[in-house]
Amino acid sequence: MNNMTAPNVSADQNFQLQLAGYAELLVRVGVNLQPGGKLLVNAPLEATELARLVARSAYRAGAESVVVRYIDEQLARLRIDEASDAAIAYVPDWLADESLKMIEDGYSFLTLDGSDPNVMAGADPERQAINAKVRAQAMQVVSQKMMGFEAAWSIGAVSIPAWATKVYPELDEAQAESALWRDIFKVTRADVPDPVAAWQAHIARLGQVRDWLNTRHFHALHFSDPKGETDLTVGLADGHVWAGVEDTTAAGVRIVPNLPTDEVFTAPHRDRVDGVAVASKPLLVRGEIVEGIRVRFAGGKVVEASASQGEATFLKLLDTDEGARRLGEVALVAASAPVAQTGRLFYNTLFDENAASHLALGRAYEFTFSADKAASGGNDSLIHVDWMIGTPSMSVDGLHADGRREVLMRGGEWAVKGLTL
Repeated sequence: MNNMTAPNVSADQNFQLQLAGYAELLVRVGVNLQPGGKLLVNAPLEATELARLVARSAYRAGAESVVVRYIDEQLARLRIDEASDAAIAYVPDWLADESLKMIEDGYSFLTLDGSDPNVMAGADPERQAINAKVRAQAMQVVSQKMMGFEAAWSIGAVSIPAWATKVYPELDEAQAESALWRDIFKVTRADVPDPVAAWQAHIARLGQVRDWLNTRHFHALHFSDPKGETDLTVGLADGHVWAGVEDTTAAGVRIVPNLPTDEVFTAPHRDRVDGVAVASKPLLVRGEIVEGIRVRFAGGKVVEASASQGEATFLKLLDTDEGARRLGEVALVAASAPVAQTGRLFYNTLFDENAASHLALGRAYEFTFSADKAASGGNDSLIHVDWMIGTPSMSVDGLHADGRREVLMRGGEWAVKGLTL
């Protein structure tokens, strides 16, 4: 699998060692499970091997309970295609109650993310939009508690055939799945001798950028790309807070919500975004690939939007509610981040958002404000959808209220004096 294979260790044995190390990383760094803790794992059907290794790591860390739930995404497609209109709009009352009870009972939540990027290709966008909206409404209180870190949670990835062959179409299924595992191990630092130590070093490095940005109190960020159409000014919320890499739960447990992660991000002001933004990568929206996104903002709102593929689905997303046409996040990512270095498009937000600077339509996170979210200009919505605009030719400047500019990024890379990355 990589050049760390020892002379007397087969490629398969080396893979098994790395997979076990990856499971340990998800438990010890991702959710940082504490002795006596409880863990819920959500996983695709193909993730049984990794899920069992996660359970083993969790029990060895002192877990009191590990629950694994398997997800069959084909059932979701069947529902969109075959269910009645009433079934499309139905969400059981107990769905949120169950999650809320688990949060109250002290469970941590780990998602093993692996899905078919084409699972919803050709599905009715109207029915998808209705189903997504009613589920978001039903789970809104759960989402708020998760984003308030009332529970520990993290998202990792798992290589499955349908995803792997999309990322590596030139390989057969087995080769593609192996290649995607190699990428997962690389970008999560699971392929080094001590992944946990590597993550602590990464947290410290990216943390210094986050902390420096919190000293600048910028009024806005300006994105410009001489090779593209993006020319966008993103006003920042009053009292905005930069976040990234790690967070701390209400119980004081330090977690890494996303593995991989190479972003620092904060909250835009809902009324102060103007200009044009063009997506630099395709976006997976409700199981459908959307390409060629171009939007124009005025007064914080998307007033024009188009896409070369999947436009109907993207426009339905924008019509979810009033806040869906405004921004809830702006994030900076170096063009040389590990995900970008793979040279692959992953058709997966967890990965692709960590290869490029990006924006998120919809809800702003409460923890990116130092005061009341609404009063500070924060946006609210049922959705939070990241889409990538960063390129290797992009420049980003921080703008002060008095008009002064500070260089943040040039050629897609950090260009801040005194910061070493």
